[in-house]
Amino acid sequence: MSDSGIQPHPLTVRPIGAVNWLGFWTLYSKEVRRFLKVWGQTVFAPMVTMLLFLAIFTLALGGAVRTVGDIPFVQFLAPGLIMMAIVQNSFANTSSTIMVAKIQAVIVDVLMPPLTPLELVTAFALGGVTRGLVVGTSVTIAMSFFVPMEIQHLWAVLFFAITGSLMLSLMGLIAGIWAEKFDHMAVITNFVITPLAFLSGTFYSVEKLPGIWRTISSLDPFFYMIDGFRYGFIGAADDSPILGVVVMLGMNAALGWIAFELFRRGYKIKA
Repeated sequence: MSDSGIQPHPLTVRPIGAVNWLGFWTLYSKEVRRFLKVWGQTVFAPMVTMLLFLAIFTLALGGAVRTVGDIPFVQFLAPGLIMMAIVQNSFANTSSTIMVAKIQAVIVDVLMPPLTPLELVTAFALGGVTRGLVVGTSVTIAMSFFVPMEIQHLWAVLFFAITGSLMLSLMGLIAGIWAEKFDHMAVITNFVITPLAFLSGTFYSVEKLPGIWRTISSLDPFFYMIDGFRYGFIGAADDSPILGVVVMLGMNAALGWIAFELFRRGYKIKA
């Protein structure tokens, strides 16, 4: 008993168990609230940007009704723009949170709690996936006022949206750990992410490309997620959607393992 006669409250230890669900949920919630707090920048701005892309390409046609196969070009284009918005924002969410935490020297606040490397990777990645899907949904709703949006294969829309956003979330996580300053991140964004996104059939059908360029496109994982996502809307694809499923699962497994190993070893995040 203390001198004041007040019995101190005994300390209690919260059992964690095999998975630290409370810590995992707290980190995930922090990531979601972080981008929702500035929704005008993280959700509304990408929606406006994709609508501007749609308007520019529509005006460039000069009122002509052009098709890709039997599909009007704007209906072909819209799913590609939606997926571009999804992946760009998924990458931005995880890369920025790690970079800012490292530069502000608060990364230790994430590493000190009893969270395993797998829990850290999963919470960060799901935060990026959530932002990507929120942006993708808002862009889809906005475009539906200007372009007929009919879903032919719901499983493909959901699968490639989720796996595509997960792939870019993991890429952003890896890039954020590797980069030491924002210049390094700009190099990755400008010379890796943007070229892969723009050269993956977002604005055109890769079937129209000459031989060597068609082969190069088949090596781009971005092609498979955009092609599969578009297949879900228009019911036609440049390559097998099943092959796209295999590629996306393989890429996410490989990137997830790399991110896990970087956290486990404390690469560039532990003194």
